[in-house]
Amino acid sequence: MAVWPVPTLWSLAVGHQYSSLGTQPILCGSIPGLVPKQLRFCRNYVEIMPSVAEGVKLGIQECQHQFRGRRWNCTTVNDNLAIFGPVLDKATRESAFVHAIASAGVAFAVTRSCAEGSATICGCDTRHKGPPGDGWKWGGCSEDVEFGSMVSREFADARENRPDARSAMNRHNNEAGRTSINDHMHLKCKCHGLSGSCEVKTCWWSQPDFRVIGDYLKDKYDSASEMVVEKHRESRGWVETLRPRYAYFKPPTERDLVYYESSPNFCEPNSDTGSFGTRDRICNLTSHGIDGCDLLCCGRGHNTRTERRKEKCHCIFHWCCYVSCQECVRIYDVHTCK
Repeated sequence: MAVWPVPTLWSLAVGHQYSSLGTQPILCGSIPGLVPKQLRFCRNYVEIMPSVAEGVKLGIQECQHQFRGRRWNCTTVNDNLAIFGPVLDKATRESAFVHAIASAGVAFAVTRSCAEGSATICGCDTRHKGPPGDGWKWGGCSEDVEFGSMVSREFADARENRPDARSAMNRHNNEAGRTSINDHMHLKCKCHGLSGSCEVKTCWWSQPDFRVIGDYLKDKYDSASEMVVEKHRESRGWVETLRPRYAYFKPPTERDLVYYESSPNFCEPNSDTGSFGTRDRICNLTSHGIDGCDLLCCGRGHNTRTERRKEKCHCIFHWCCYVSCQECVRIYDVHTCK
């Protein structure tokens, strides 16, 4: 039975052959890097595998949006099975964010696909409605985030069954990503009645825009908790666990991201760390933040060039109903890191 290409979660192996996720059906057995549990899951849930692939793609796109102005900008590698190269080999903040946003993306995409009726094995959530409120009643299709989270958990966490610190970190951050979806579920309502009146209002549970999840997890990245690795013996052998490095800070909750290795500075290219450096990156001359030319360029300075861009201008609305515009040429200064 054929399914759609899906990156290998987690190491998140998505080679260049999967750059257009969800566009060509392939066999589960031909996806490189799947562990046996993932392969069984793929075959048992073949109907929703396109949504799994779409969810990882969504997570990657959101990662690139959130880090677009930082030294590491979630760059993907086209000629490597591991889509982020060696960056995820270390237990850094960046790894924590990628695991969380990709896990959230899978849960989000599967949940949305089920609500849209794309699969027969899932659908709307009928379990968590409760009594309606004043002036509205239940209607529409409440999105079943529990099913989407289950799919993400079963597939993504299948790789994280080792008794070591990295598996513990990945499982924690995967779950933090999924929890962010559940925490942001909200009531969405629609009015019914003559001439747009709201005589009857029906409501259902809905996921937020995924950008809300990206913004939230980016804040969690900025405040991620540094951990240390502890080893202790159990009946099954040596087991590694994580504890907060600093006892005087509030310990992380299930909603926080955790890491235990320092990030490289990403200023210079380094094949060992996966850093591409920041040379030729566009910087913001007026910003004092990380996207500003001083910080993004790591003190090397910047170059400035002018660009001429054609843009629509002097637009006029004509009744009824079209807009006419002129074409103007504007000149912009573009600043890039040396």
